[in-house]
Amino acid sequence: MTTRTLAVVSSGLSNPSSTRMLADRLAEATTAILADRDVEVKVTTIELRDLAHAITNNLLTGFADEKLESAIEAVTNADGLVAVTPIFKTSYAGLFKSFVDIIDNTALTDLPVLIGATGGTPRHSLALDYAIRPLFNYMHSVVVPTSVYAASEDWGTGADTVKALPDRIDRAARELANLMEHSERSQNVRDPFALDETYDQLLGGFQGN
Repeated sequence: MTTRTLAVVSSGLSNPSSTRMLADRLAEATTAILADRDVEVKVTTIELRDLAHAITNNLLTGFADEKLESAIEAVTNADGLVAVTPIFKTSYAGLFKSFVDIIDNTALTDLPVLIGATGGTPRHSLALDYAIRPLFNYMHSVVVPTSVYAASEDWGTGADTVKALPDRIDRAARELANLMEHSERSQNVRDPFALDETYDQLLGGFQGN
């Protein structure tokens, strides 16, 4: 059986959170689709709220502790990524952006990404396309066409909302599964902290006394 790895990043601040709930559903749908194709998926879920202090320290010092380093490696070496953030003031959460900021600009190149977001009102759904999608495009990731936004009412009991969210989740998960099925990223593991140049090159060949 073929094996693929899926990293799931949730930046919800509460516990439990609708952000984590959406992330889990997207991951479960993707895993189920690939299982039907005889592809085993190893899922690593990362709760950024648990890494908030480490992320801040990394921004200040440039060093990642063991847990944060493991989280970065899980994302950069995955065959696919599910990234979900709450929407605050019409854009992604600061914690979500800070985590992406500490990842090397080339580490997510060609990584299949499914983006999702949660919020109190459907009016913020456009943030997926004007804020989150451009962020991963800048990182040279391959963002699937369908993004999933879940407002508070999508978790209700009405027939229309209950049907709409699962449909969107399934469509997006299929798009991610199609890319992950042919990915070889996890078979070509790279060190996200490795230097592209030697220290001599970085110093321009300077030789100290």
